Amino acid sequence: MTRRHFMNHLVGSSAAVSAAMTLGGAIQANAEEMRRNRKSAIMLWMGGGPPTIDLWDLKPGAPTGGPFRPISTTGDMQICEHLPKVAEQMQHLSVVRSMSTREADHDRGRYYMHTGFVPNPNIEHPSYGAVIAHELIGQRPELEIPPFVTIGGASEGPGFLGMAWSPFAVTSSGRIRNLNMQLDDARLMQRMAALREIESGFAKRTRGLPAEEHGKVLKKTFDLMTSSQMEAFRVETEDEKTKERYGTNGFGQGCLLARRLVEAGVPFIEVDLGGWDLHQNVHQTLADTKLPQLDQAMSALVEDLQQRGLLQDTAVIWMGEFGRTPRINQNAGRDHWARAWSCVVGGAGIKGGLAVGETSSDGTAVESEPFSSEDLMATVCKGLGISTETTFMSKNRRPMKIANGGKLIEELLA
Repeated sequence: MTRRHFMNHLVGSSAAVSAAMTLGGAIQANAEEMRRNRKSAIMLWMGGGPPTIDLWDLKPGAPTGGPFRPISTTGDMQICEHLPKVAEQMQHLSVVRSMSTREADHDRGRYYMHTGFVPNPNIEHPSYGAVIAHELIGQRPELEIPPFVTIGGASEGPGFLGMAWSPFAVTSSGRIRNLNMQLDDARLMQRMAALREIESGFAKRTRGLPAEEHGKVLKKTFDLMTSSQMEAFRVETEDEKTKERYGTNGFGQGCLLARRLVEAGVPFIEVDLGGWDLHQNVHQTLADTKLPQLDQAMSALVEDLQQRGLLQDTAVIWMGEFGRTPRINQNAGRDHWARAWSCVVGGAGIKGGLAVGETSSDGTAVESEPFSSEDLMATVCKGLGISTETTFMSKNRRPMKIANGGKLIEELLA
């Protein structure tokens, strides 16, 4: 079996891929068009729950407002004064200010915002990264590196979609653990052949899906170790000016790596910027560290994608597991708040420059139509050209609609 055949088989024998490989004429032309317009998504994950009232939906003059002032942007909204570079890119991004969810616990909120489902002990739901990678892989039959990469932190798993759609974790410098090559090619091939024999025999004896899935993961690992596409992870090869533009911290280099992976054809990349659980000294921490890092890296990413002609086919999603309380606590911090908060989204057919939804004058409640994780990701899927009617079958034979059947945020769609 050739590597190309294996990869096409591994990703679920996608109808689009097999059609592109076996049919000619109009179908082949369609496959070429898909390759020219490959869609991708980048999620900027703000672990801990960012205080969006201080970033995207400021309340100047209100007792809950805090010390930051709003500034004008290139879009039809104002944002925090400590995000001046992002403000220059807001014509490409929109803020959804009427997010309203129920999960204000870190673990539950993280699971919900990554999957569109609340945790359930009877089923493990696939993350949006796994789902989007699964749906977009047909646009890149040549891809040998993983279709779902997480940078600088962990993500939620593939759930019932299976191990082939697990997130592939790397550091912000693109380093992959346990893949140091110390063998010459001949010995490596001998060991892989022996391992295939062992895996094949074990799978036949046990007749179990886990054994088959494990064998697939091992084969994917081998392909990784020998693929020229691994060059995409070598962020250190970028010129110094570019690296400095993104920021030489972990998040900045992670965003630069995300751009490289989009260029290589990876459908879904998640970049982690944790440390937002700001129960104390919220505004000092934001002004001194979190917002300068975010401003530099996020603005560079959006600008770079736009200048390279990639933003029209790449969704950018900024979000955490919830927002933080409008009330400032006795430790000069903000606590967990899921009732009214903001996310940011743009690119890939999603209108930029808009502020969608409205919260009360003190930021405690949504006063317009509320939106959920499901609604946000259904809209992203629509922008990526993924049918919102797509339905998966879980392991217990329950049909599950993509993005849990969320409604579209119509204002964001062209």
